[in-house]
Amino acid sequence: MSASKATAANRFGLGAKPGELEGSGDGREILLAQLREPPPLDEFHGLPSSAVTMTREYEQLSAARAGRVKAAPAAMGDNASMPQMSGGDAMAPVQPAGQAVDVDQAGERADQMRRELRRRQLDEFAARYRHASRTDRPFVERLTQFWSNHFAVSIDKGDTRLYAAAMEREAIRPHVLGRFEDMLLAVESHPAMLRYLDNSISIGNDSAAAQRAELMRRERRGLNENLAREILELHTLGVDGGYRQDDVLELARAITGWSTFNSREAKAAGERIPDNAFTFRKASHEPGERQVLGRRYAEGGVEQGRAVLADLAKHPSTAHHLSFKLARHFVADQPPPALVKRMAQAYLSHDGDLRALYRALVESQESWADSARKFKTPNDFVVSALRAGELPVGNDARALINLLSSLGQPVFTPRSPAGFPDTAADWSSPDGLWKRIQAAQMLAARIDPKASAPYQCAVSVLGNAAVEGDFAIGLRRAGSLRDGYALLFASPAFQWRI
Repeated sequence: MSASKATAANRFGLGAKPGELEGSGDGREILLAQLREPPPLDEFHGLPSSAVTMTREYEQLSAARAGRVKAAPAAMGDNASMPQMSGGDAMAPVQPAGQAVDVDQAGERADQMRRELRRRQLDEFAARYRHASRTDRPFVERLTQFWSNHFAVSIDKGDTRLYAAAMEREAIRPHVLGRFEDMLLAVESHPAMLRYLDNSISIGNDSAAAQRAELMRRERRGLNENLAREILELHTLGVDGGYRQDDVLELARAITGWSTFNSREAKAAGERIPDNAFTFRKASHEPGERQVLGRRYAEGGVEQGRAVLADLAKHPSTAHHLSFKLARHFVADQPPPALVKRMAQAYLSHDGDLRALYRALVESQESWADSARKFKTPNDFVVSALRAGELPVGNDARALINLLSSLGQPVFTPRSPAGFPDTAADWSSPDGLWKRIQAAQMLAARIDPKASAPYQCAVSVLGNAAVEGDFAIGLRRAGSLRDGYALLFASPAFQWRI
């Protein structure tokens, strides 16, 4: 049975670009071909690594702190020479007593560096949406954004702000067509995740660092279980995956010491910026054997946590959890159990190979059933409009970011570590639909006056079968190009993946 190219583009991709549905070919084969080779990522060329960004972030904090210290040297007396400790940061420069200071200059330098970091963050966002709007492998990009939401971090948390987009680029894109185990390890050791879920400051209660703090009568931070809990509940096994509180604590102990380099280390490194922002702090690691899900893991430093993650990636509950979420994302809010089971079996029989999981999804008849349909998230709606209308994404994506915020899906800002929701009920409120109509009008206003007529565009991106009846009449009789494209973007045929 042949599969529709229009269904392939809209149900599994990011929405067709004009001309994408032309020519012969089977939709299923088009998707499978996209899995064979990773897409070119030219849009991301030149973006800084997280290690570089972190170094610059520490420099900016140091400059800002220096400005504050200089602002009140007389009031602080000799204490003005002491670095201000905040979140483990100790990079404030020492000011010799009586040294002349220039508060305005120090503050301006800090502001310049802050603006530069903000600009780089916007560059990341622009690259993401430029790539999504242009790519010829939209299925792979859709998968990338799925995993990015699966491993959600929010830029609402200040020390995560600069690293959320970088995590998608550095930890997810390289592994989206590989093994889940490798992606899992890359994500859980990325600075965005380590900071977002507080593992970067987690200290084993019996660790050398905790004992030293006790001897010096300093405040102990202690064990933080946030990341371990979300690894089990959200990233691998799922909430009903069979783990207990003891497993959360043991995993949290196994990954103590997983952190990022601090400002003192960044300053000591000088121009020799490390390739990776991840650092294993042996002194913070809880010593001893761990037991997770009944399996024992010998003391092994950083390798202990890695071994637990490797086993979690291969667990049957993980296979089911990932398969269910993928099937719900691509096929239906309540996916057929037989499809989920088939996908989980493919995942397990191929040692967690994600391509095998995707192939099972694409090759199953349930995925192409007429009853399968999904309501686009705001993000997917906007991306599909960019592609259908061939709307350019320049170097400044602030207007796009603001639009997504107004639609209720601000970029990299989910309400919780569970990520943005993925069902029609979550996105189809009356207020949400009204805002989509407004967004459709806004996007239509940006259409090139030389663009094809709305009816021709609709047929080109949705296929003939989806453009008929009153919808087709309305597109043909639209009073202007803008009105016609607004009707297209706001139409049920465009808002739903069918």
